[in-house]
Amino acid sequence: MSNAIAYDRQIEDVGNVVKLEHVNLGVPDQSLATLFYVCGLGLTRDPYLMTGVDNMWINVGSSQFHLPSRQPQMLRGHIGLVVPDRESLLTRLSAVRGSLARSHFDVSEHEDYVEAVCPWGNHVRCYPPDAARFGPIALGMPYVEFDVPPESAAAIADFYRDIFSAPASVTSIGGKRTAIVAVGPKQQLRFHESDAMCAAYDGHHIQLYVADFSRPYARLKEYGLITEESRSPASASTVICLPYG
Repeated sequence: MSNAIAYDRQIEDVGNVVKLEHVNLGVPDQSLATLFYVCGLGLTRDPYLMTGVDNMWINVGSSQFHLPSRQPQMLRGHIGLVVPDRESLLTRLSAVRGSLARSHFDVSEHEDYVEAVCPWGNHVRCYPPDAARFGPIALGMPYVEFDVPPESAAAIADFYRDIFSAPASVTSIGGKRTAIVAVGPKQQLRFHESDAMCAAYDGHHIQLYVADFSRPYARLKEYGLITEESRSPASASTVICLPYG
């Protein structure tokens, strides 16, 4: 009789979406954002690519937060992070409480995560490293969860399977149907059905990396769903001239 372990060889398939790269949220005050994301959560600012005073890129392992200066934007749901050393995290968050007292900042402890609320009300759930749930991630962004209307999870899963060729399924989390979309090794988008009224969309966004760009682009264009930002169009005009020699 064989005692060999039967592995599910599909469990780590990521499909065409290969990485959840960043979450972009507008913030009206860069100093308060620094207190929360750097001093409180213990993350680091990208020291090379975005070093001005009107935007900040915050590293979370191989993913990022992008925090441009503008009116505050609210993600309708929460962001899941893996952050090592729960006690050190709580100490850091406690240290910034006084400086963030006149904001929406809050901290709550739960059995398997710490929930921190940013100065403008965005919710971040911080989990310890856990190989069974998050694989080898020691610091990173394993998921973003969005609140969506009832009876929408199945259609959302179909959309990501059909348009982006991403593995997607519908399961139950907390008694509510939730679409789970694989967007990288041990990274997910979650769309959690909620009876609460969703706030109006305010322009926040996420960025995904895809292996095959042209096919999803063509499918989205068929449905008139392309909003395009071409920063360097092929217009034959000079964008920047670099001297050599």
